[in-house]
Amino acid sequence: MFKTIHFHPAVFVAVFALIISGCSFQKPDYLTMISPAELNALMQAEDIFLVDVHTPRQRPIKGTDLFIPYNKVEQHIDKLPKDKDAAIYLYCAGGPMGNAAARTLYDLGFSNISNLEGGAHAWGKAGYAFE
Repeated sequence: MFKTIHFHPAVFVAVFALIISGCSFQKPDYLTMISPAELNALMQAEDIFLVDVHTPRQRPIKGTDLFIPYNKVEQHIDKLPKDKDAAIYLYCAGGPMGNAAARTLYDLGFSNISNLEGGAHAWGKAGYAFE
């Protein structure tokens, strides 16, 4: 009544690899991911341009310069650095909205974009301050 189908183990490995690669975030060349510890150290050493892009608005990381919804970056280009090579550091709650905002910034000509890995959740879990 039922047929048993046998697959070569390599088929399982190939399918598993495809599933895993499709689920993970593939960091584009134009984006630098930065850990909470790296961002905190940078903020202690210099004045950086830090932007919260999470919607709805959340409790910001202490030292945030600007809130721009990730899906409205183009509408707020006048609030961004005039120098498109200036460093811009983004964060959201967990990371995906920051990645989306980074793509928009890149499309608008910005070239020095970083996103907080794990977003504000990772920042808080690491014990760093919010406003």
